[in-house]
Amino acid sequence: MPGITTLSTEAHAVVDGLSNTGEHLVTSAELSAIIGATAEDWARFAKNWEDLKLDTFMADGGTYRYRRYGQFELDPFTDELTLLPHEPYRQEKFFNKLNGGVDRVYEPLTEEFIGDPLLRNLMTALGHIFTTVDDTRRWLIKLHPVRIIAGENIGQPAPEGRHRDGVTFVGSLLIDRLNISGGESTTYDEQQNLLRTVTLSEAGDLLLGDDQRTFHQVTPIEAVDKTKPAHRDVLVVNYTALPGRL
Repeated sequence: MPGITTLSTEAHAVVDGLSNTGEHLVTSAELSAIIGATAEDWARFAKNWEDLKLDTFMADGGTYRYRRYGQFELDPFTDELTLLPHEPYRQEKFFNKLNGGVDRVYEPLTEEFIGDPLLRNLMTALGHIFTTVDDTRRWLIKLHPVRIIAGENIGQPAPEGRHRDGVTFVGSLLIDRLNISGGESTTYDEQQNLLRTVTLSEAGDLLLGDDQRTFHQVTPIEAVDKTKPAHRDVLVVNYTALPGRL
């Protein structure tokens, strides 16, 4: 039956974590159980990160980030997902002091990415969880598949430092870590008290945050062997509450 039904034990744990502390770490095994994903599903989905394009909007001049961008609307009560027209991505300077304040035009998500059943299951499952937390009736979902490369230089997963995204809920889903050190994720409460420090290490590890209650940050990455490819692949997901339909 589509839409919100009885949540699994693993999904209930996510709801409890977000409700209590404003953030929650979902392990790969837990997320795979929630969305019904296998190791083969994760490997197939990861191939989409080979087709990202250089981010040319880095105010620090960096050439270490590759990405695409797209957005959906989700009705969590029917599981209706609508791909929205492609448009520039924008954050204001209040949320992103480095790259905010401009319209950033990225290449759209590919048909292969959009059509992957793992992605659909992920978007609907997170919609169920977030609606259970705060009873939102309709979600705007912004998706950012991102690759940060290290190579001979340091890569910056979050060059803007400790921040919020300016949405309702935010998530960082690890897809792959190759030949790198660093990339440690931290979350903080509104008083800047440390909540969690973790290095996402397995495909499917997902760190979620209530963006109204918490801040997040990721440390730089560096190649272990600088003569070989080195990258950190993630899917950043942003859920923004929309007014419910009548």
